[in-house]
Parts: sequence; structure tokens; C-alpha cells
Amino acid sequence: MQNVFDLKPFRPAVNLSNPTIANISFTLYAVLGVNEKTQILTTFLWLRLYWHNEFLVWEPDECDGVTRISLPVKRLWSPDIIVYEFVDDDVSQACPYVYVNHTGHIRWDRMLRLVSSCNLEIFSFPFDVQNCTFTFGSYMHTIRDVRVSPALTITEMSSNSKRYLEASGEWELVDILGETSILQFGIDEWDIITFWVVIKRRPVLYVVNLLIPSSFLMLIDILSFYLPPHSVDRASFKMTLILGYTVFLLIMNDLLPSTANGTPIIGIYFSVCLALMVISLLETVIITNVLHHNSMKYREVPNWVRVVVLKHIANLICYRWLEDVQPPSTPQKDKPDRSSDSASGPWIIQPANQIPAQHPTSNGGTAALPELQQICQYLGDLRAHLTSLKKESELQEQWCHVGYVLDFLLFRIYLLLISCYALVIISMWCIWISQ
Repeated sequence: MQNVFDLKPFRPAVNLSNPTIANISFTLYAVLGVNEKTQILTTFLWLRLYWHNEFLVWEPDECDGVTRISLPVKRLWSPDIIVYEFVDDDVSQACPYVYVNHTGHIRWDRMLRLVSSCNLEIFSFPFDVQNCTFTFGSYMHTIRDVRVSPALTITEMSSNSKRYLEASGEWELVDILGETSILQFGIDEWDIITFWVVIKRRPVLYVVNLLIPSSFLMLIDILSFYLPPHSVDRASFKMTLILGYTVFLLIMNDLLPSTANGTPIIGIYFSVCLALMVISLLETVIITNVLHHNSMKYREVPNWVRVVVLKHIANLICYRWLEDVQPPSTPQKDKPDRSSDSASGPWIIQPANQIPAQHPTSNGGTAALPELQQICQYLGDLRAHLTSLKKESELQEQWCHVGYVLDFLLFRIYLLLISCYALVIISMWCIWISQ
């Protein structure tokens, strides 16, 4: 046995022109982490290597029927099989022994904490599927010295990994594919095996913590349109909602992956939701300006506003007028109506200068004439004030109808934008899930 140990520096082949065949199989036990920023995948593998040592062959009958023994791996030659994508040292627990069969076949089982580089695509996060490669091959020995081949079929390795993979993690194994090929660099060639490990993220955590709260906030923003548009509370409510959504994004920023290659679609989704909230607040500002600014100045509603807004747009959006309110029509110029003045009511009070002159009959009647003139003047001022208040009320009512129609129109447009946006996002995510 010591003679075999002394031959450790040499490849265990009687004829060095014959390459040593190393058979490789592995079981993916766990996905420890995925770092999207550094593009690194950390996994834990159960690796199994087989090769043939032509110097370790014996007859079991001559050795009391012993067909298999265990020997320290450091005392034997072993193929320098590495994973080409590794970017960090293996810190897993070492397995110092190997099994040696009487025919010279050696089996080495080891645990491997593999930190490898992987081109991670996060655009469809959290419904993303990653495809990472593990390339096994000899680091030094060319194809003339060491050949590699899978010890099990790719289907068996995939089924074993699915059976042993921890189900409580964030990632689940979809499939493992592989093929053998030859790596050529200059005049030298290396025999390699490339495995494609396809893993899929479990999106439940991100749906519950990100998508559902964001959808609730958007739903509240939609329901805020049912607040009275002439109330200032709607604008303050929307500003508070935007502030709350911003704080929500800051808190949930750690859950979102970040890379220099691109932005995930969920980040675009949050940005568009925030933009829609800002548009909703801008719509409220416009309606508030129409209801308060113009009505407080007691401006007449322009004729084109009456035609476009109160007639065509109101009919287009099926705006329902109240039973006691009719759609405002085009104002007509006030025409004097003498007959109406003469028949305005049973009580007719004329100014003092229009009262026909009467001959005073007594000193009391002459003294009462100035008081009657003052009463007529007060009544005239009261009538003018009431007329002004009535006109102001009519103007405010007209501008309120304009604001209500515009608010109803913008609300319909806002609902259409959100519906189209939601359909696009849901369709894209459904396609990625099905794939």
C-alpha cells in the first residue's frame, strides 16, 4: 500500500497514453442566496466523483474477501475537477476519505458550497426564472490525460435534486440540463461538462408585501374621487396618500433587487403608480380651481364652455342631471318687460320721485312723506341686493356643474388608464409564469 501512496504524484495509469476517465454527478441540495447586484449565485451541492486507479487492484479472495476499503484522499491521486464559474473559495466541510473498490474504482463524496457567477435577469422580478451554468472540467489536464463524463443521466440528477432540495427557501428547482463538450484554447483542448440549472423564484412573499399593499393604495386613490370635488379635503387626502406611498416605497426598497443592467418591471410598476397618483392630485387641483377661482370672481360661463362641456361632454359621459336641475342653456340677453314690472305682485312700491303729487290735506300727511321716501329707498336697495345674490348663486351653480362634468370625465379617463395599465402588467406576468 505504501508503494501506491508513493505514486500519488503520478496519474494512475499503466499506459500514460490512455486518459483517465472521471465520472461526475451532483445533487443540488439548497440555493443559499442570489445576489442580483454582484451577479453571484450561492448553492450547496453534494458532489460525487468516480475515477479508476490502475495501481489499486487486488483479488478479494487473497484479502479475506475484502472488496472495498476507505483511504485518505490526500494519499491518493485525484483529478483536479473544478467549476469554471466559481468566484470564491469553498468553505464547506471537507470529506477526507474515499472508497476504493477491489477493481480500482474510486468514489469520492464531498460537499461543495459553490459561489459562482451567473447572468441574472431580473426584469420579470418577482416572477423571474434564472438559468445558471455549472461547467465541470479539469483545470490542468487536457483531453489527452483526463476525460470527464456524467456518472448519472441528466434526468436522474434533476429528479434527485428536486427530491432533496429544501422546499422552504425562496427558490425552487425547475430543471437541470447538461451536455458534454470540448473547450479549446490555443492548441490545447479540455473535456468539460456543462450543466444548466434552471431555478424559479417563489413570488408569494413579494406579492403579499409589495403588490397587494400597492394595489390597496391605488384602490383608495380611485375611491377618493367620490369625495365632493368642491371640498378641500380631497386634495389634502390625496397628498397624504402620496406621502404614505412614498414612505411605503422607501421601506420596501430593500426587497427590490438592484443591478446596473436594468430595472425590474416591478420598479417601473411602482413608479407609474406614483405618477398616476400625482396625476390624480393634479386633476383635483384643476377641478378645485374651476369650482372656487372662477365662481368666486362671479364670471359668466363662456358660451363655448356651455356647448362643449355642459352639452357634448355631458352627453358623452352620460352625466345624469338631478331631477330638479336642468342643463344650463345659452343665456339670452335680458329684455325689458314692462308688463312684468307692472304685474310683479300685488304690492307695488314706487320711488318717491314717481309718486304723483298730491295736495296735502293736513299737517300729518306732509310730515309722513319723507319717511315713505326713505322706506322706498331701503326696499329698492334690498331688492338690488337680493337680485345680486340670486345671480351670484346662479353663477356658482353653473360653474359647479362645469366642475362636476369635468371631474366625471377625468375620473373616467383615470379609470381607463389604470385598467389598461393593470391589464398590461398582469398579462406580462402571466406570460412569464406560464413560461
